[in-house]
Amino acid sequence: MKVAVFSSKPYDREFLSRVRDSDSAHKEVELIFHDFALGPETVSLANGADAVCVFVNDTLPASVIENLRQAGVRAILLRCAGYNNVDLSTAERLGLFVANVPAYSPEAVAEFAVALLQTLNRRTHRAYNRVREGNFSLDGLLGKTLNGKTVGILGVGKIGLAFARILRGFGCTLLAYDPFPIDAFREYGEYVELDELLSRSDFVSLHCPLMDSTRHIIDDHTLSKMKKGAILINTSRGGLIRTKSVIKALKTGHLGGLALDVYEKEGELFYQDHSGDIIQDDELMRLMTFPNVIVCGHQAFFTEEALTEIAESTLRNLQDFATNAPCKNSLVRGIDLKRRDSHPVRI
Repeated sequence: MKVAVFSSKPYDREFLSRVRDSDSAHKEVELIFHDFALGPETVSLANGADAVCVFVNDTLPASVIENLRQAGVRAILLRCAGYNNVDLSTAERLGLFVANVPAYSPEAVAEFAVALLQTLNRRTHRAYNRVREGNFSLDGLLGKTLNGKTVGILGVGKIGLAFARILRGFGCTLLAYDPFPIDAFREYGEYVELDELLSRSDFVSLHCPLMDSTRHIIDDHTLSKMKKGAILINTSRGGLIRTKSVIKALKTGHLGGLALDVYEKEGELFYQDHSGDIIQDDELMRLMTFPNVIVCGHQAFFTEEALTEIAESTLRNLQDFATNAPCKNSLVRGIDLKRRDSHPVRI
């Protein structure tokens, strides 16, 4: 079984190869790694492969999937949870197997969201740079004590629930909005409507998938509902936030801070070294001029445990495809398209 792995980095090669070599069930799997993303210009490189393995910034519209099918590819393996970059209806119509990794170390992403919140709140990123220059002044580094503050969580899937568990330990009051509430969260906080969550929360963290109903859920309208000075955290999907809107809210001072691990136009930038380039994205560059904004490069998932789980789940999905066994992570069967893990929030 030959698998073309796109958007592969050294860590993808290491963990996929390690898991493949450690399990005799995968001994027939041949992994062919490509550094670049799968898209209309690179789809021809999948010729001869039985399956392709892709990540969040690979683009698989109908035309790419049709080309994959013509090239003999029969399976699309996503080594991520999100699948908004794949035309599932075309894949299903053409009979391609598609499966994702719906959950991998949710604690990794939740912990990183807390790290961003704490870094921005206590200005540790600014303190670090100051001290390196011999400046030990505390002016401008004032933060807030988390204990007793209200934190709003948009989307209570596995990651949102893990985030809630951690923040409860800080002594925070937790609010959540999710059209598909789970009882497990009620141990930590209460469900409220979106407007109430935004108006009451000192910190708001996004943990919902990107779909038509959630795209730009944070825009001029919802930002206006937020408490003045509140901090917004996004470790989920960049398209949840309308960038122009948060820039405006930061400029007026209504939004107290913004921490992003994802960005709505990250596809051509993230996971690559552009330190020697002139970056043409004016909105991203404007965001990075604010002292109360932190931007990271989509690394919340990036732990040894998560990468191991991703590799294991990806190869299990491939094994299910190869043996024609039921795959719990399939995205192209009607019953699986509706499974709860894939849709933590719909709005």
